[in-house]
Amino acid sequence: MSGREVPDMIANERPVIADSLWSATANAAPDCPPLVGEVKADVAIVGGGFTGLSAALHAAEAGLSAVVLEAESPGWGASGRNGGQVDPGLYVDPDEVEARFGPDIGARMVDYMGRSARMVFDLIERHGIQCDARPVGWIRAAHNAATLRDIHGKVDQWQRRGADLRFLDRDALARMLGTGVYAGGLIDMRGGNLHPLNYTIGLAEAAIRAGAAVHGQSRVVIAGQEGATHVLRTSRGAVRAGRVLLCTNGYTDGLAPPLAQEVVPVRSVQVATDPLPPEVAASILPGRQAPSDLRRLLLYFRMDAAGRFIMGGRGGYGDRVTRARMEALRRVSVKMYPQLAPFGWRHAWGGFVAVTPDHYPRLVRMGPGMMAGLGYNGRGVAQATAMGKLMAEWAAGRPEAELDFPVTDPQPIPFHGLRRLGVAATVLKYRMLDGLGL
Repeated sequence: MSGREVPDMIANERPVIADSLWSATANAAPDCPPLVGEVKADVAIVGGGFTGLSAALHAAEAGLSAVVLEAESPGWGASGRNGGQVDPGLYVDPDEVEARFGPDIGARMVDYMGRSARMVFDLIERHGIQCDARPVGWIRAAHNAATLRDIHGKVDQWQRRGADLRFLDRDALARMLGTGVYAGGLIDMRGGNLHPLNYTIGLAEAAIRAGAAVHGQSRVVIAGQEGATHVLRTSRGAVRAGRVLLCTNGYTDGLAPPLAQEVVPVRSVQVATDPLPPEVAASILPGRQAPSDLRRLLLYFRMDAAGRFIMGGRGGYGDRVTRARMEALRRVSVKMYPQLAPFGWRHAWGGFVAVTPDHYPRLVRMGPGMMAGLGYNGRGVAQATAMGKLMAEWAAGRPEAELDFPVTDPQPIPFHGLRRLGVAATVLKYRMLDGLGL
């Protein structure tokens, strides 16, 4: 299998969010040529990120013929741009999940997504994926007394379910972070972090080795049906398949209405320093965990394998606002870690997180033989990998009722066309509340 070099900048992207550290440090990607001509498959998969590539890998391992159609290159979207945090579990706490969905499917959802981070690290080990994987735990940091109470609740709920979480008081957390700005937190030993684009590239390589076909530069322009067969057409080819999996998440377009109205794409941005001197790098996150905090507009930060410091947070839709948010991330980084002040910032990039109103991901029934998975609310590394596996199980014939996540009909968000105005207003409100410490 021939390889190609990945460009330093994200191709075909707005310059303000294209200078990605992950693209600049990516492994050579497998050859994923555009689809040319017509092919048949058991399952056609639209989207070459975590969800789609996990689905392709698991489908191929189950003996299905699988074809992935990616509009750009594998990992081009959020899968190759995120912070690389492998966060176990759903965004919503376990007690709330079980109260809403009931003791059967609710408990299955909690258990399955609670195992999602381990699923990621198992795939990495099984397929020899070189992505700086670190199963060193995931830290949640509380910035005030109210969020510290929330931390206690999370620890209690997961410990009752046998998960390896523990509470960290202010001093214990400060030792792990290298800064004393937080009131306390938790560490969830099921989690960790990795190089997200290299993980995506590794999933693509593993899927190809298992027998799947992965095509880049193959945007689906028409999706139709001829009897029980789905027909997906690109500019140069077509796939005929019995089942279709839509795995486009925050980059969902109008291909299969009303799927794009299930989620709100929200831009998240990151900035990264040059590699720091060893003595400075050793003073920040010495255990190399990748924390996130409990602000409404959360911050997430980490060190990479070469000793660069990375800070991420909420961006904006416009270039000017996005640049301002990137500069704010640099300032807050120096406030947390004054030793960063003398050093330069090399990279700044971003991408879209798919947010749902209730913070649950969606497994959506799009009609006979078609399923969609999306809406990970910033926890896509583990959740999307796990969702792709579920979708592959469905494609292989597992009934909906036996899946460890509920399947729903499309639930378009009301007034979805006004989403950008709503997001901007919400961000302003949250920034004010966070600033007041509420």
